[in-house]
Amino acid sequence: MDTLGDLVARERRSDDPALSVPNSRGYDYHRLCTTAWKTGNFFRHLGVREGVTVAIHATPAAQPILGFFGSVLLGASVRFDPPTEIDARVLLAPAESVADYELPPGGQYVAYGDPAPDPTVSHFETDVWSENPVFPETPFPPETLALPGERDATHADLLDAGNAVASDWGIESGDSVAVRAPLADPRTVAAGIVAPLLVGGEIVLDADRTADFAVADAAAPESSVLTPGEVSL
Repeated sequence: MDTLGDLVARERRSDDPALSVPNSRGYDYHRLCTTAWKTGNFFRHLGVREGVTVAIHATPAAQPILGFFGSVLLGASVRFDPPTEIDARVLLAPAESVADYELPPGGQYVAYGDPAPDPTVSHFETDVWSENPVFPETPFPPETLALPGERDATHADLLDAGNAVASDWGIESGDSVAVRAPLADPRTVAAGIVAPLLVGGEIVLDADRTADFAVADAAAPESSVLTPGEVSL
């Protein structure tokens, strides 16, 4: 794989579980890939492209993961849990949190969960649902920045780190990895999002479900727990 978009490539669609979230039937690889493409098409309409930033207020839900993949499919970078004032093209946040953020002129606000009371704020579920489930090829190099911050991470960095985690920990197809550390740390993304998808495993965001492995800052119910600090990135 060359870029993170390869994790949701057409040939990866299957009925195998890919993402477990609270209060939802979850996503298999077919649904995850297709919805990631639809998210990318929606974000493209909002001006997301290579070189811009998408800010995402992360909660244990599918929308931040879909927003991440929709952004990186276009070559944009993602800032999870951003400051309230940020130079981003798009902000994706729960409806109750959108008003806490300030973007520069031209910035686009997108609420997920319930629609926001402000009619100028797009509603993620409504707009993504109506998008075309086909994503045109959007080439860019593996060295493209994916996660900016104190630890900048490119597409190649995250894929390399994810491969290392999967190999070192023996994560295989069908295994599940719980994410119990902040996605604002790119090492969490590498170990908790990229690693399971690389091998055909499942990401678990549901706190009530025990997984085979966990990426966590503190004690977790899983027997195999990886802290972000153990990830080489």
